[in-house]
This record gives sequence, C-alpha cells and structure tokens, in this order.
Amino acid sequence: MRPARADFPPYRWLALYYDRLLAGHVPWMDNARKHVLGKFIDKVESACDLGCGTGTLAIEFARKGIKAYGVDLSPAMCRLARAKAREAGVKVRIVRADMRGFELPEPVDLLTCQADALNHVPSKAGLVQVARAASGALRPGGHFYFDVNTRLAFKECWTHTWWLEEPGVVVAMRNGNDYAHDCAWSDIEWFIQEGQLWRRHHERVEEVCWSGAEIRRALRGAGFDRIRAWDVGRFIKDHPIVRPGHRTFYLARKRKGL
Repeated sequence: MRPARADFPPYRWLALYYDRLLAGHVPWMDNARKHVLGKFIDKVESACDLGCGTGTLAIEFARKGIKAYGVDLSPAMCRLARAKAREAGVKVRIVRADMRGFELPEPVDLLTCQADALNHVPSKAGLVQVARAASGALRPGGHFYFDVNTRLAFKECWTHTWWLEEPGVVVAMRNGNDYAHDCAWSDIEWFIQEGQLWRRHHERVEEVCWSGAEIRRALRGAGFDRIRAWDVGRFIKDHPIVRPGHRTFYLARKRKGL
C-alpha cells in the first residue's frame, strides 16, 4: 500500500546538493544524449530543458550559441539555475512552471527532459499532459528528447535504503514502491553540518512510470511521430545501481504541418 504523500515541499534540500549528488550519473547521461542527438544538435537554434534543475544542460546549450530556456517547478531549482547562468556569463531564460502545462515565449527546435525528471509528475495521467505541452512548445519538425525510469527500475532499485556521504552532508534515502500501480517514493533524511553541529531535514520524492506502449500512445496522441528508443544498457558498464532495462531514452519528432 502506498503511503500518503508527505506534507513537505520537495526539492528544497535536493536542489542545494543536486549537482554534487548527481555527479556519478552525469557521464553516462551525457553519453546517451550525445549519441541520440548526434550531429542533429548542430542544427538546433533554440532549445529548452524541461525539469531543468540547476540549469546545467540549459547553460551548455547557451554556450553552444543556442537560444536557451529552462523550465522547472521548484523555486529553489530556478533560483540556482539563474545564479549558475549569471556566473557562467551566458543568457538562459528560466521559467518557473509545471511541465504539464508550461508555455514558452516562442516555439523551439529541441525540448529535453533528462535525469528521469518526467517520472516526477504526480500521477500517470500527467504523461498525456506533458506530451501535449511539449508538442505546443516545439515548432513543427522539432524534437523531444527525454529519459524515464522503467518498471524494472522501480522493482529492483526503489526497494532499499541508500546511504550517501559528501563533505558536510549525509543522506539516507529510504525507498519503497507499489509495483502494481507504477509508483515509487524515497523518504530522504538529510544531515547537514552547521559549524560543529549537524541539523536533520526531511524531504520526500515520488515518481510514477509508464510502459513503452503508454509512452508511445501519449506521444502519438500529442502529434509526435518518428519515436525512437534506446536502453540505458548501451551507455553504461558495471554501474553500481543502474543496470540494463532500468532506464529508456526517447527521441520523438513533432509532425510537420502541425
């Protein structure tokens, strides 16, 4: 039985330590994106990273001379993304919005949503809403690139307690899942050093997942075609957590003429 949603705003503490804690996933996610997008990225003039987090990918787009946007619902993530863009000396427009109903000032050539950000919508029905919003944000012929955790990942990974340590921060992630209903959660206990003392904070992160058939149906219904998929097994080797079948990368084109 799925526990009730905790009454804690998500991503406040995760935002502060996101870049440090995600570092182990960056190389294979970068490899996957570069493989999937290939030389296509050289033709992109405008792009938006959906669920942009601290803005790393949007900033990378801007450094390539691409007109860059970032969208995230978390106020903390948006603040950090704007600060990182200023520090990097690049122009990135960060929009605080829900990925199920966001709007951009103009259609873009490429929309990305990586690091399983799409799994964070709060219900399975949200997939159709995201697909429609993504289609509306793209020009005809534009592409939507994203990755998602799979049912197998929920079954095999979201069952344990993970322990992470970095200087000044210790994280205990108590994971659980309701495999029958395609949902999982992590109750995160943060221990953050403040001088000689350590302060404890609580945060909950929840995810939902979909089958490949559900994803393709939602994309086609929103006006996408040429839907291609790659398993994470092509981009990792001997990873301590992520294994083949745990994540899928998708690239879908918005139909021309829409």
